[in-house]
Amino acid sequence: MPNSEYPKEVLLMNNEGIQTRIPVSQRQERSSTPGPREAISFFLHGKRYRLGSRILSDQSHDLESWYESFLLTTIASSIETPRMVNSYCNVFPGFAAKLTSEEVKAMEKRTGFISARPQQVLPLHTTHTPNFLGLHQNMGFWRDSNYGKGIIIGVLDTGILPDHPSFSDEGMPPPPAKWKGRCEFSFTGACNNKLTGARHFRNGDGTPLDFDGHGTHTAATAAGNYVRGANLFGIANGTAVGVAPLAHLAVYKVCSSFCSESDILAAMDIGCVDVLSISLGGPSRPFHDDNIALGAFSARENFHQLCWKRRSSNTSLSNEAPWILTVGASTIDRKLVATAVLGNKQELNGESAFQPQDFPAAQLPLVYPRLNASDFNAQHCSIKSLNDTVKDAGGAAMILIDEERQGFRTSADSHVLPATNVNYEDDLKILAYINSSSSPTATIVFKGTVIGDKNSPMALVSTVNILAAWPTSAENNTNTKNNFNVISGTSMSCPHLSAIAALIKSAHLDWSPAAIKSAMMTTADTMNLGNRPILDERHLPADVFATGAGHVNPTRANDPGLVYDIEPQDYESSGSSDQTFTRIVTNVEEASSSYTVEVVSPRGINVAVRPQTLNFSELNQKLTYEITFRRSENAGTNTVSHGYIVWKSAKHSVRSPIAVYGQIFKT
Repeated sequence: MPNSEYPKEVLLMNNEGIQTRIPVSQRQERSSTPGPREAISFFLHGKRYRLGSRILSDQSHDLESWYESFLLTTIASSIETPRMVNSYCNVFPGFAAKLTSEEVKAMEKRTGFISARPQQVLPLHTTHTPNFLGLHQNMGFWRDSNYGKGIIIGVLDTGILPDHPSFSDEGMPPPPAKWKGRCEFSFTGACNNKLTGARHFRNGDGTPLDFDGHGTHTAATAAGNYVRGANLFGIANGTAVGVAPLAHLAVYKVCSSFCSESDILAAMDIGCVDVLSISLGGPSRPFHDDNIALGAFSARENFHQLCWKRRSSNTSLSNEAPWILTVGASTIDRKLVATAVLGNKQELNGESAFQPQDFPAAQLPLVYPRLNASDFNAQHCSIKSLNDTVKDAGGAAMILIDEERQGFRTSADSHVLPATNVNYEDDLKILAYINSSSSPTATIVFKGTVIGDKNSPMALVSTVNILAAWPTSAENNTNTKNNFNVISGTSMSCPHLSAIAALIKSAHLDWSPAAIKSAMMTTADTMNLGNRPILDERHLPADVFATGAGHVNPTRANDPGLVYDIEPQDYESSGSSDQTFTRIVTNVEEASSSYTVEVVSPRGINVAVRPQTLNFSELNQKLTYEITFRRSENAGTNTVSHGYIVWKSAKHSVRSPIAVYGQIFKT
C-alpha cells in the first residue's frame, strides 16, 4: 500500500495542553487470505496433451475442456461442486480452482497430473522524474523513441479511474492492429486510444474501477498523457506526464481486497501487450514452487517484457527470478521541504506534500505520545491512520519520526494537518531536546519544492515522492480538492522501468525482452549526480544488493553497444569448487567494433575471462566468452563478496555486477 513501507512515529504540536498518550483510531487491515475455501493452483506442464485418441491443440477452448474433465472426476465425492477460478494456456497449461484437499488427492491419480499448490496472496507493495532520468521534450532519446508510440503497456494493479485527465487520448494514435482487448466498464466512453482496454477478474469486485489509488498512480506514471498545472496543493507543480506518454495502456484489475495469484496469472495469460508492469510482491520462494515465476518465464518466451517491484528494503528481496526485471527504489533530486524549527533554534529539514503558507511561525507546545497504538497501520503512521485522531485531540501539526532502519530516508505525504517527516538522525535530536526541556516547543516552516540534491539517487529508479494521477481527492484541512497525489516506494519504480522498456522497444522493435533488460542493466549508473558512489538510506556506500546493476540511464540503455540476449539454458545453475559459465553477447553498435574486458574480482574469488578481447566485424554478430570463478584459499564459505566485469570499446562500457556467496564453492 502507498507509503506503508515507511514506518514512523509521531510527534504532536498543539495549540493548548494535550494529554501525552493519545488513543489512535483503528483501521481495518487489508485481508491477507482469499476466503474460507483455499484456492489451489493446479499445473500441467507441456504444450500438447492426449485426450482419448485426440491430441489437444494449444487452443484455449480445447485446454479448458480438458481441465473441466479433471474436476468432473472429483465431484462425485464432494458435497459442493469444485469451482473453476481461472484457466491458462499461455503462461503455462493449467488452471486454478477452489478445491478441498480430498479433491486434490483424487486428481493426483489422473494421467497428466504434475502438481498442485495452494494459491498465494500478494500485497501491493510525474512532474519531474522524466527530466531527472534525462528525458527531454523534442530532443534525444525521448524523441528518438517516439515517446513509446505503438507499444502497449499492461498494468496489473488495483484498476484505474478512466476519466482522469492523465488518460485522455488527445494526440494519441489508434492502438496497433494486433490489439484485441476488451473494455469491461459498465459505462460507455471509458476506453479510448490511450486506455485501450480494462478488465477485472473473478476474485475482484466486478469492475475495473480503482477504489484504492495504487493502480491509477502506477498507470499514469508509466504512460500518462500530458497534464499541465499538475500539483498536490501547490507542491511539485508542473506538467505531469508518464515516462512513455504515447504508449497505450491495458489495465488489469487483479487486486481488490487482496491480490490473488490466480487472477495475476489470468491477466498475464491474456497476452497482446508488449510490456507487463506489476507493482506487487510476495515472499521469496524457490522458482519451481513459485507460480508467478513460472508464469513469467513463459510470458518472457512469448516476448513480453516483465517488470516487478522488489520489497522496499535492502535486507529483503522478492520477485528475484532472473528472467524478471526486478526493480528497487531511489530518491530524486527534488525535495518537498518542510523544516521543523525547535525551541532551541535547531532547524531540521523534513518533507511534506501539504504545505499551508499561512501556518503560524509562533512556537507551539511539543508532545511525544510514543508508540501506544495497538493497530499496525497506526503504529507505522500509514495514511489515514493518525490524522483525524490527532486533529480531534487538539493537535495543530505533526512531526513524523522514522525508525532507525529508515536512516536518512524521508517521504512527503499529504495530511489533514500540517506535518513534516524528518529522518532518523534528526529524530534523535528532537527527542534529546524534548528530554532536556520542561516545556519543549516547535513550529514548521514550509519551504516548497527544492530541486538540485546532488546526493541523489540513493539506492534504483527514482521513485520516492512521485506525483501522479489519483482517483480520489487527497486530504488536507482546507477542503481543497486535488486529483494528483505524491506516494513513494518500489511500487513507483516498476512503472518507470516498464515505460523505459516501452521506449526502448519502440526504438528497437526487433529486440527481445532479454536484450531490453540487458541494455538497461549493463548501462546503469553507479554514481550519483555529484559523481560520487550511490549511497544507501544510511548514507553509506550502497552494495550490489541495494543498487542491483545501478540506477537506470534511459539514453545509454538505448545505445548499449552489446546486449546479452539470454536463452533459457543460460538460467541453469551449476555447483562445484570452480564454476565456468559461457555467455553470448550480441553487437548492436557499429559493424566493426572491438571490446576489451576489465575485471574487478570479488574478495576471495579469482575471476578469469577468456578471451579478453572481442572483435566484431558486423552488426548483430554474436560472440562467446567464458568466465570462471575460483575460490582462493582464504575465502570464507559464508560470506558474500562483490565485483564486476566491464567490456569496453572506444564508445561503450558494458558493465555486469558480480555477487558471490562463498557457500556455493564448498567442496
